Amino acid sequence: MEAQNKKTVLFDEHVHHGGKIVEFGGFLMPLEYVGITEEHLAVRKDCGLFDVSHMGEIYIRGVDTLPFIDYLITNDIINAPTMKMTYGLMLYPDGGVIDDLMVYKYSNDFCLLVINASNIEKDYNWITEHVDGFKVTVDNMSDKYSQLALQGPNAVKVLQTLTDYNLNSLKLFDFTEIMIIGKKFLTSRSGYTGEDGFEIYGSNEDIVELFRILVDEKKVQLCGLGCRDTLRFESAMPLYGHEIDKDINPLEAGLNYAIKLDKDFIGHDVLVKTKENGLKRKLVGLEILDRGIARGGYEIVDDDVVIGHITTGYMIPGTSNCYALALIDSNYCKIGTEVFIRIRKNLVKARVRNKKFLEKKYIR
Repeated sequence: MEAQNKKTVLFDEHVHHGGKIVEFGGFLMPLEYVGITEEHLAVRKDCGLFDVSHMGEIYIRGVDTLPFIDYLITNDIINAPTMKMTYGLMLYPDGGVIDDLMVYKYSNDFCLLVINASNIEKDYNWITEHVDGFKVTVDNMSDKYSQLALQGPNAVKVLQTLTDYNLNSLKLFDFTEIMIIGKKFLTSRSGYTGEDGFEIYGSNEDIVELFRILVDEKKVQLCGLGCRDTLRFESAMPLYGHEIDKDINPLEAGLNYAIKLDKDFIGHDVLVKTKENGLKRKLVGLEILDRGIARGGYEIVDDDVVIGHITTGYMIPGTSNCYALALIDSNYCKIGTEVFIRIRKNLVKARVRNKKFLEKKYIR
């Protein structure tokens, strides 16, 4: 019997507002409302609102909270500041990625892990399987909380009308619990779009109320998963199942900034050996020179020899520029190298470029 798709607490709101519903990560979610391009540009120029309640939340508490998480993830959580988010990856022993996640470090004995929707059960099982020897408790809180992402250059102006808290005191990746519409919400200055903005967590009931107020005041554009993907792609942010997965080493994905090889973690030794031996393939940006859009999974070839594949590709909304992220043989990774993408029966020329299709606009 097939598992039934889940719905977030905002499902009825999405339907009411005309959202086009699709399945994603086991959830029924809005792909778009008025169109991917319009929603994408609204986030770049004004303010967009996303339902990201499908994301997972895991509490880790206890005296060994920091050593335990430090062993689970690639980044350094021991020395990370409190009330600040830290990005990291959980790896299999062979170096493949289980998931990428954010750690909200409240204190030395309490952290919140925010994980990808499609990986909640897998991640929770992996974490609980490795608690032996650590004095911690692990709780899957994913069903108890919902989350909104308010993104764009006017996000701070919109949210400030609903709270007395000085939002500009929060810098990139800072988080705190604040009163919004008279209710308490965990609020971080963060997002998955490359723009300024906030991720807001609250009880299921409070998130529905906040959503309705934001939408009724018509100060935001409702946004779906479609433009969430084009926005993160334009900002070269990885998506699990595309730029990272169980068969992709995070060094290949260029995530070195989140990997601290001077400490121990699951998969550490393989990454050290990989770095010593040199990477056989790397994630690069591609500019498509001929007509065509390179989609995920398309082969990259040189003289009919497959040298890699597209992980994500789009025409950037509001432009006629087609780009892609691709995992290719290291011999072809030099900026300016020309390669061919097999799009159906055609070979389409592309040029290797950096992955920064857009400069991020976070408030640091």
